[in-house]
Amino acid sequence: MSVLQIKDLKVEFPGRKSTFVAVEGVNLKVEAGKILGVVGESGAGKSTVGNAVIGLLAEPGRIAEGEIYLHGQRIDSLPDKQKRRLRGRKIGMIFQDPLTSLDPLQTVESQLVETIRTHLALSRDEARARAIELIDAVGIPDAPERIKQYPHQFSGGMRQRVVIALALCAEPELVIADEPTTALDVSIQAQILELMKKLCAERNVAMLVITHDMGVIADITDHVAVMYHGKLVEYGETAQVLGHPQHPYTKSLISAVPRPDIRIERFPVVDYIEKAGAPIRQIDIATHWLGKARAYDKAEGPLLKISELGMRFQVAGSIIRSRRRYFDAVKKVSFDIAEGETFGLVGESGSGKSTIARLITGLYHPTGGSIRFAGQELTELSNRKQILAMRRQMQMIFQDPFSSLNARMRVRSIIAEPIKFHRLASSGAQVRQIVDDLLDHVGLGAAAGEKFPHEFSGGQRQRISIARALATRPRFLICDEPTSALDVSIQAQILNLLKDLQQELGLTMLFISHDLAVIRQMCNRIGVMRHGELCEVAECDALFETPEHPYTRELLSLMPSLELLSTENLETA
Repeated sequence: MSVLQIKDLKVEFPGRKSTFVAVEGVNLKVEAGKILGVVGESGAGKSTVGNAVIGLLAEPGRIAEGEIYLHGQRIDSLPDKQKRRLRGRKIGMIFQDPLTSLDPLQTVESQLVETIRTHLALSRDEARARAIELIDAVGIPDAPERIKQYPHQFSGGMRQRVVIALALCAEPELVIADEPTTALDVSIQAQILELMKKLCAERNVAMLVITHDMGVIADITDHVAVMYHGKLVEYGETAQVLGHPQHPYTKSLISAVPRPDIRIERFPVVDYIEKAGAPIRQIDIATHWLGKARAYDKAEGPLLKISELGMRFQVAGSIIRSRRRYFDAVKKVSFDIAEGETFGLVGESGSGKSTIARLITGLYHPTGGSIRFAGQELTELSNRKQILAMRRQMQMIFQDPFSSLNARMRVRSIIAEPIKFHRLASSGAQVRQIVDDLLDHVGLGAAAGEKFPHEFSGGQRQRISIARALATRPRFLICDEPTSALDVSIQAQILNLLKDLQQELGLTMLFISHDLAVIRQMCNRIGVMRHGELCEVAECDALFETPEHPYTRELLSLMPSLELLSTENLETA
């Protein structure tokens, strides 16, 4: 008998004027000791299925049709009080963001002990002993001491381990993991995935993993269900579905996944996902891109040359100098970027990648070293006119497009602002023409200028960010994790767009990411960062095929294996 069985599930959200059907006709089952992956893009209905199983559908959501069984007992029709008893005791939940799912005002010990005693008839001392055992089981060292700490005293990966311990503390029969590794670096993700596989095998727990990450699906699942617009479009063994997909959407989804093992020219156009909208006017952006406003002198040697760059932050102040404590975020880093090249910086969170980007753009002032851009030493600039002239030549695309766009301004005003500030147009009509052309060029259309940022999807907002970055006609573009928050198909569209823009406009790019597969597809050369130091710089293919530094080899070994994925429709470089 299956641990979990879902029959003809339909979930709907009634509104004032209409009813939105989030999930329809879904049939799934999970066996003991097995892992079922549910994959799809944002809005596919994955999390809705998980919430329906655990009885946490947000109001006014409801199960309109279908049945859900746990070990043969129907649970969707149970009273709320009985559903609450199931949560934690029979069904555990691992959420995406461990920091928001833990109480910051309670120690890990008090949260675990409270949960254990809620579901199991144990004394406080017995519950504490079990909590320590669980913390040790999920791989947190020195469990008796660490359990006394608060969530903020743990790293992201360690917090996720605490959440897993919470999900397992009452010995559930089923664990639902909703995007359990999306916010984690590759090394921490590998540890968490290995831990989840081990716990399933040792404790015979059934697991439902909800994700849009094909690497996670390929690494740990036994079966996979593919969802699209609330419906189940393909279901089967993982190797079969990923290696020989049958449904057009599954084929499209797999073709859009960045590959760490092969380099492709560009991602295939995913017609099944990219539904044709309003026709976009094809324009030649070079008409006002390559004119007088972008008449830069060609750089002698590298466009950007960084030498012995250092950045130190003070973490504890004191009147007495000897008592001050410092943290070296960047330690004597040196590299250069040739004009027209895409240079990648890869490494875990806290390795110093984004700090380097902020140093280049002048948001931070370095504590040591040199930054030369187009032959000019940036650390010595003091004249405001010179600083603005340099900043106009370099622009940054941030990780989260929503927080980097002014929510109170229309898109047209957001893109026009840098054009007006740097006086790159002679009239309001010319500003409007440039903005319209930029919106057309990034695939949104001029009509998008009249809307506000909240009226767009995540991928569309990132296109707005790219249009704004291009508005000053820069020669150097810094992309700081520009696609990490996007679904795989939207990510593919943005990466294709950046590749096209580089070729058409002669851009030089610094591409920052912790995703090695994305870095391989985008970069000519790659630098590997760790603890503020540059471990290795190499040509892209050489770094992936014959890495020299032990840390680089470790990072590459921890990447999710995508060998199962079909290579149909891929045009290799």
